[in-house]
Amino acid sequence: MRRLAHVTLAPGRHRAKIAPMTPPADKPPAPPRRPARRPRPAVAAAPAPAAPAAVPQPGAGGPGFLTGQMLIAMPGLTSPPFAQSVIYLCAHTAEGAMGIVLNRPLASPSFDDLLRQLDIAPTPPARRIRLCSGGPVDNARGFVLHTADWTGDGSLRVDDGVALTASLDVLKAIAGGGGPKEGLLALGYAGWGAGQLEAEIGQNSWLSVAADLGLVFDAGHDSKWRRALGLLKIDPLLLSSVAGRA
Repeated sequence: MRRLAHVTLAPGRHRAKIAPMTPPADKPPAPPRRPARRPRPAVAAAPAPAAPAAVPQPGAGGPGFLTGQMLIAMPGLTSPPFAQSVIYLCAHTAEGAMGIVLNRPLASPSFDDLLRQLDIAPTPPARRIRLCSGGPVDNARGFVLHTADWTGDGSLRVDDGVALTASLDVLKAIAGGGGPKEGLLALGYAGWGAGQLEAEIGQNSWLSVAADLGLVFDAGHDSKWRRALGLLKIDPLLLSSVAGRA
């Protein structure tokens, strides 16, 4: 189990940032290795420099990009981080994509434990949000995906309804009883380099659908994949039989 002390969130409103990654942001990192039964573009860390503003911006890619939508894993995608996963795409442009896996809850650490280790009062908090494993990239870093009724100086507004914050300010607000109406704290994220997500969609690894905020933020993790397919009026059993021909 990871050490909570390694969770990185910036300490203040004017220093809200996603901590720098390696290699430098001026060129995409090399994709991490992952086993594959057939050739498929590997999920890689999307370019992500120090500040959220430098993450690919919503709408910057124009038509054809999927910022603010949900990705639904097809049955043929069987690697452990992504099998039956539902991912909210925070950014998608020609330079790459970044998203948060919505249905991988974490039993440990608890929200209270994390606040204690980050020295955030009050303890116990006035309210709590759920924790999840947001993806295999930088899974010691914390990101709060939340409704856009609350934003801080370091928040990335994905669309009119959703924002992403990597500052401690949002946790302080939630612990004090305020903050956004809905939110989840993700450790890590899913990332793709330029063209990788498009290639995986072309190989029938993912479906996409307009995000449903109720589904994004609810606690029904076990049924989230099936319900996301339901938004497309797809029966998972029929989908499985089709995917078996691949």
